[in-house]
Amino acid sequence: MSKGKKPPKLPPGFAPGSKARKMPPGFAAGPKTTRSRSVRPAGGNGVPTGLKRKDFSSDQDVRWCPGCGDYAILASVQRLLPSLGIPKENLVFISGIGCSSRFPYYMNAYGMHTIHGRAPTFATGLKASRPDLDVWIVTGDGDALSIGGNHLIHVLRRNINVQILLFNNQIYGLTKGQFSPTSEIGKVTKSTPYGSLTYPFNPVSVALGAAASFVARTTDRDVKHMTEIVRRAHAHTGAAFVEIYQNCNIYNDGAFFDFTEKATKALRTVRLEHGKPMVYDHGNKAVRLDGFRPVSIDLTSGDWSLDDAIVYDESSSELAGIASRMSRNPDLPRPIGVFFSERRDSFEMLLHRQIKFVTRKRGKGNLNHLLRSGDTWEVA
Repeated sequence: MSKGKKPPKLPPGFAPGSKARKMPPGFAAGPKTTRSRSVRPAGGNGVPTGLKRKDFSSDQDVRWCPGCGDYAILASVQRLLPSLGIPKENLVFISGIGCSSRFPYYMNAYGMHTIHGRAPTFATGLKASRPDLDVWIVTGDGDALSIGGNHLIHVLRRNINVQILLFNNQIYGLTKGQFSPTSEIGKVTKSTPYGSLTYPFNPVSVALGAAASFVARTTDRDVKHMTEIVRRAHAHTGAAFVEIYQNCNIYNDGAFFDFTEKATKALRTVRLEHGKPMVYDHGNKAVRLDGFRPVSIDLTSGDWSLDDAIVYDESSSELAGIASRMSRNPDLPRPIGVFFSERRDSFEMLLHRQIKFVTRKRGKGNLNHLLRSGDTWEVA
C-alpha cells in the first residue's frame, strides 16, 4: 500500500503491559494498550451513538429452531452494540458453516457467510487491510474445532484484533445431529450409534494453548453475564475468544442444564472474578489448590476458611490452564467467566508499523521495477 493512500472502502453489496520488550527493526514500540476503547484501532469510543437494538437488526426472518439458544446470543449482541459507540458501517460479522453461521444475515451491518471453518482466514485478511473495522467472528464447535481448527489456532496466536464467539452445543445441529469435536465420550448420535470413542476438545484449553490473549466462557441462559463477558471481549485489544454454552433443544437438549438451570447452577458452576476467591454453592464451598490440583472444600465444616480458597488472577496463564481443566472432573464446579487476559499488541498494529518502517527506509517502491528486477526470461 502506498504511503498516504487510504485503503479502499468496502464495496456496496459486501454481503449481508507491561514492561517494554526489545523489538526487531520495524516493530518500534507504540503506546501501551489498555482495555479502553479509545486505544482500539477499530470501532467507536464507547460513547453511545443514539442507535437502538432495532437499528442492528436486519429485515431477514430469523430461522433457527424455536427455543434455540442462538436467539438469546443474537439478542444480547444486538442490545450491547448501541452502547459501544460503533458506527454500523464499521461493523463486520464473519461466519463459517453451521447454525451459528446464519448470524450475519440477522445483523444490519456488513457481513460474510464464508466456507466451512474459514471465517478466521477471511477475518485475518480483512483486519490486515482494514484495521479500522470492528470485526466479529461467529462460529460453532464443529465449524471452529473440526475443519476450522487450524485456522482458529492461528488467528489466536497472531492476536488478530477480533471478537470470536464460539457457540458450543456439543453437536452438529445443521446437519441433523452427528457428534462434534466437543461431544462427550460415549455420545450416541446418528454418526456414532454405539457411542463416540473420541475424547472431546475443551475449547477454552485449545484457546489457551494457542496463546490467545483473552479467553472467557459464558452461557446462553445467563443473559446478564453473557452481555458483560462479550462487552469485556470487545474492549480487549487483540483476539478475544468467548466460548458460549448454547443449548440445541432439538439434537442435544439439556447438555449444559447442570450449569445453566436455577436449581443446579449455583452448585455446579463457579464464577471467575479477578482478585476474588473461587467460591460457589451460595458461599458454602470453594476451590483450593492441593499442589497443582484444584479440589473442592466445604467452608461450613469448620476445617477450611475463605483464606484457603484460590484468589483468581486472570493474568496468570498457569492458573487459567488449571481452571480450564476443571471440566474434566465431575466433582468440581464448571468455571464461568474470564479465564485469561493479557495486554499485547495486535497483529495488524505490528504489521502496519512494519510497513511504515520499511517505507521510510526504502521508499514507496515501484511495482513495475520489481517485476523486472532479478533474473528474467523471454518465452518465444
